[in-house]
Amino acid sequence: MEPVLTEAARAEAPATDDSPRAADSATSTAREKERRLIAWLAVRSSVILGFSGGVDSAYLACVALEAIGPSRFLAVIGRSPSYPDAQWDAARALAAKFDIPVLEVRTHEMLDPRYVANPSNRCYFCKTELWSVLRAVADERGFDTIIDGTNADDATDWRPGRQAADEHAVSSPLAELGFTKDEIRALSKARGLPTWSQPSSPCLSSRLPYGSAVTIERLRQVERAESALRALGIDGDLRVRHHGDLARVEISADRLDEWLAPPRVHAITAAVREAGFARVAMDLRGFRSGSLNVIAPAGA
Repeated sequence: MEPVLTEAARAEAPATDDSPRAADSATSTAREKERRLIAWLAVRSSVILGFSGGVDSAYLACVALEAIGPSRFLAVIGRSPSYPDAQWDAARALAAKFDIPVLEVRTHEMLDPRYVANPSNRCYFCKTELWSVLRAVADERGFDTIIDGTNADDATDWRPGRQAADEHAVSSPLAELGFTKDEIRALSKARGLPTWSQPSSPCLSSRLPYGSAVTIERLRQVERAESALRALGIDGDLRVRHHGDLARVEISADRLDEWLAPPRVHAITAAVREAGFARVAMDLRGFRSGSLNVIAPAGA
């Protein structure tokens, strides 16, 4: 079956704030923010970080470890069906390489019917579960501060999970101190973190349109499809959006032309269909962070 090509009249997409950009060195402004971050952390008696292994939390983990040491710091990974195995592997590898103390916990948002229904504030229910679990860990182990990797750029997108963080007294020092994504990437590169150029990767549930029920099989479909496309050599930003039997594939706009060559389109189609989708659409607008936030909810 031939893939469906959407948005035939393609316009060149602008760079997004969460796209990796060349950064030979961190700016003096970014380094000053890092000094302020170290000072912010140093006055806390103990800190727990919600750790995904992404660009922001990896950077924050390394700075926290430097600022307060391993006895006062703990990075906690929340495992659930919406957390990709590849991301978990990368998070564990990074923690091992940089001696970051890590604890894994299970979260159970899939047992919450409000989360499974996938409303526009789905992230609120997910983060409520995560921060409840981390708050229990903090209380049990005597940690007084919980932090996350939210940065200043995140304020530009729909973030209902922020309410859950506020309700559980979770601090966001990167946002509070004005760190942009580009600054975090530059500072990460200066520290030798492999995540400096890593694409942003929100949870798998973000690939499902609002109103489309979150199920383990749908999450696995998306994960299989994205893993297969990575195996083909697609790097940079990538999303497989789940629209029932149709997968809408978004890749970085600057890589579209090479991946729209007929042999590569056929390879993409075969890989995604093997993951369980009947139809495949290449989105000619390219990757857009939060694109489902502007799409009307689909039926469950």
